[in-house]
Amino acid sequence: MSFSEPPTGAASTPTSASAAPKPASWVFAEDFAPEPPAAAQARLAAAEVGVEPISRGAARLLGVLAKAINAKAVVEIGSGTGVSGLALFSGMAPDGILTSVDVEGEHQSRARQAFKSVGIADRRFRLIQGDALTVLPKLSDGAYDLVLVDADKLEYGEYVDQAVRLLRSGGLLVIDNALWHDLVADPRNEEDATIVIRETLEGVGENENLFSALLPVGDGLLVAVRS
Repeated sequence: MSFSEPPTGAASTPTSASAAPKPASWVFAEDFAPEPPAAAQARLAAAEVGVEPISRGAARLLGVLAKAINAKAVVEIGSGTGVSGLALFSGMAPDGILTSVDVEGEHQSRARQAFKSVGIADRRFRLIQGDALTVLPKLSDGAYDLVLVDADKLEYGEYVDQAVRLLRSGGLLVIDNALWHDLVADPRNEEDATIVIRETLEGVGENENLFSALLPVGDGLLVAVRS
């Protein structure tokens, strides 16, 4: 995967940019599926604590992906206030368990409230407060159906390394903020977070154990299947 200029001669080939959705279509797609009240409330809680939650469209896609693979064991790196957790639960198997890791206890308290508000039993989620790179190595190899990466951008590469280890064959890796506010596609932007995300995407694209696609949903979702 490369973010450099296109090779010589590529200009004669139609690019996907010509088929990119217009702003109005993008908004229509993001708002296509109605957001449940509990998710809307969790989104308000995110604004209160200064957390940027996953977009409505991306949240819906998370639920679809979880449902498509009948996910029973999911790891979420970055709990936020429960917006993404609720999205995952909407598609997970009825007995599925979510393991969610975050350094902020207050955020996890809000996430717990969001889960309880829709009747999700305590036994169905583990909220682990701590540094993800300390917690993740303690989780079992190949035991998870889906891993969502949505925490410290500067650690995305390390999160992906752990996710590949944690996922079973056929499991899904999902990376939020993969377009990072349109900065990843701008070769002139060399901010630390942008560079790390670019390098992470390139690493996923080159990983022989991952089959991936970058989706322009929300702030960008990279989805990869573990071989």
